[in-house]
Amino acid sequence: MARPLTQSRALQLRAESFLPGGVDSPVRAFRAVGGDPPFVTRAEGAYLYDADGNKYLDMFGSWGPMILGHAFPPAVEAIQQAAAKSASFGASHAGEADLAELVMQCFPSIERLRFVSSGTEACMSAIRLARGYTGRNFVIKFEGCYHGHADALLVKAGSGVATFGIPGSAGVPAETAMHTLALPYNDLDAVRAAFALHPGAIACIIVEPVVGNAGTIVPAAGYLEGLRTLTHEHGALLILDEVMTGFRLSLGGAQGLYGIRPDLTTLGKIVGGGLPCGAFGGRAEIMNYLAPLGPVYQAGTLSGNPLAMAAGVATLQHLIEHETSVYPQLDSVTASIANGVAAIAEEAGIPVTTNRVGSMFTWFFTGAPVTNFESAATSNTVTFARFHRAMLDAGVWLPPSQYEAAFVGTAHGTEEVAFLLSAAREALANAQDSEN
Repeated sequence: MARPLTQSRALQLRAESFLPGGVDSPVRAFRAVGGDPPFVTRAEGAYLYDADGNKYLDMFGSWGPMILGHAFPPAVEAIQQAAAKSASFGASHAGEADLAELVMQCFPSIERLRFVSSGTEACMSAIRLARGYTGRNFVIKFEGCYHGHADALLVKAGSGVATFGIPGSAGVPAETAMHTLALPYNDLDAVRAAFALHPGAIACIIVEPVVGNAGTIVPAAGYLEGLRTLTHEHGALLILDEVMTGFRLSLGGAQGLYGIRPDLTTLGKIVGGGLPCGAFGGRAEIMNYLAPLGPVYQAGTLSGNPLAMAAGVATLQHLIEHETSVYPQLDSVTASIANGVAAIAEEAGIPVTTNRVGSMFTWFFTGAPVTNFESAATSNTVTFARFHRAMLDAGVWLPPSQYEAAFVGTAHGTEEVAFLLSAAREALANAQDSEN
């Protein structure tokens, strides 16, 4: 039964008077799945609460950062204490090095780092640095990978771009995107061909080691190792975009899980405990090309914001101290959810391919394996939209796009698993009836 969204609808109409589409990020608009988006008033643990008094099991976790659940008490306390001393200094403070030390403890490939305010800033800064360090212009990215909305990266970029069927973005000059080479993910031959076509001209490869912005897509065996080898051979840098995967797939992110040592890493989401924060870092000799030591300029008044640093320290300290319990729990609960719904779909005769790594996963409504964006695009988005609406009506809030990963946090337990599987059984039965 549909949940009342009277107040949320009123708030949406009011927002449309001030904000384009009534949103500050396009994927919040629900245009891919239909219906009205609930307006959230608060969140706690694994749950979201809307303006109409509805309660939802949260399966997107603010798009990844809420690994310890909403309103995690140590993070809340740290933010409150920091805010009492001022929300921003615009000057150096000890919290920056405190959080940097924890990040570097988890990521041995990072010898120096710089904090910024978002994943977009982290990725565009890392690419500028790679170009400045190598003296080259071309960048390789992969179809369906989203690295923020910087001009040069909005080429076959997955995420909301894919959700709304936009191949790139208006407002991006062709001259800006001409040095971006978008290749199919999981295809090393395409990378070899690009290096052969542009000898000595490719500055870097930037890749989501596990794709999250086209839905979850897993790297094929040897793929990441192959990218590492090719960049070494051709004098290019390897940038792992771990904005989603950092601290989520393991304490050392995807590079810790797969044993890959990149030249540069970009981080976001979890690193700031859910507050606006990003970071990029890597080998010291590369990072020292940044001003004030080197010729590559990057700056930001709110970089190293004291509230974000405090929340990040509280979050990472907990993950470090409880690593041996947190990650096995996340893996077990996520497997129960992902595999449980896949089994229900199979019983209902609905084709679903389930991709999962650790606590991030996607159900693709297709019977074909999903190994890149082209295969992800074979999903039945109409069936996904019906499933999403039915789950929302039952009290489970999934990402409102077939091309986004779902996330599980430590606040999800056996009760949440049972509730979700019960909702999915009914939702998939209804989806099957609709198909018939």
